[in-house]
Order: sequence, then structure tokens, then C-alpha cells
Amino acid sequence: METIYVAGGCLWGVQAFIKTLPGIIHTEAGRANGDSDTLDGTYDGYVECVKTDFDPSVISVSDLMNYLFEIIDPYSINAQGEDIGPKYRTGIYSENMNHLNEARVFIEVREDRDEIAVEVRPLSNYIRSADEHQDRLDHYPNDYCHIPLDLLNKYKNK
Repeated sequence: METIYVAGGCLWGVQAFIKTLPGIIHTEAGRANGDSDTLDGTYDGYVECVKTDFDPSVISVSDLMNYLFEIIDPYSINAQGEDIGPKYRTGIYSENMNHLNEARVFIEVREDRDEIAVEVRPLSNYIRSADEHQDRLDHYPNDYCHIPLDLLNKYKNK
């Protein structure tokens, strides 16, 4: 099992989508790369993300990037759907440099690489979100989500 942190706007939809993918072992809603080790309500510097434990023999970082690009606007800076602000930026974060290198290569070989706003950075810190944010769309399926429902369910039960 390996762990990577995936940001794609509001974490509710990203978690709902990622946990349906093949090779995903566990997901957890949280926030990464903030300016402090505690959340004080300001979320200074933090990005909403999903801690993603995966089986690399089933799904690669490049595969995860392909899936992420299905649910985000990779050219948007600090916004996805109606969610606007730095905490909604998109990115891949990891303590594993091989993960980051694979994500960078994924972007570098694309024709639109110069327009892509997806961060690829080392993980500096991570804080788990409150319980009410974990698997939120399972409990409240009518909550707002920037990801269309057909995409949220695209890989479910496959």
C-alpha cells in the first residue's frame, strides 16, 4: 500500500469519486500543506484534499492523474465549479518523490502542459477533516458538489 494526497476542489466530491476507483484501499478527507499544524478556522495555506491509500500493482500515479483530470478543470487556478479560493486549488502531494516525479511526467508529456494549474508538491503537513466531512456525499447525497453525478458514479461497482 502507498499513500498520496489528491486535491481537486471540494473534498467531498473528490473523496466520493476516488474511493470508487480500482486499486483504492482507503480514503480520508483532510487538508494539506497549510501554514500551521492545526486548523484555526482560517485554513491559511491549506488545500482541501483526499488522503488516498492505494495498491500500486493495480493503479499507478499516472492512472490517478488521468482520473483526476476527468473531474477537474486542470487550467483553473484556485477554483473548481462554484468553489473559489486557494483551498480549492488542484494538486498532487506526497512524501514519496517517485509519486511526484510520475505526476510531473504525466503533465510534462501533455500538449497543454503550459496551461495546467495542477500543483505537484511534496507533502509538508496533513490534518484529517472533522467526522462530518468524511464520506459526506454518502450521508448527504444532495449536498453541493462540483463534480457531475454521472462522473461520481462512473466507476462505482466496477
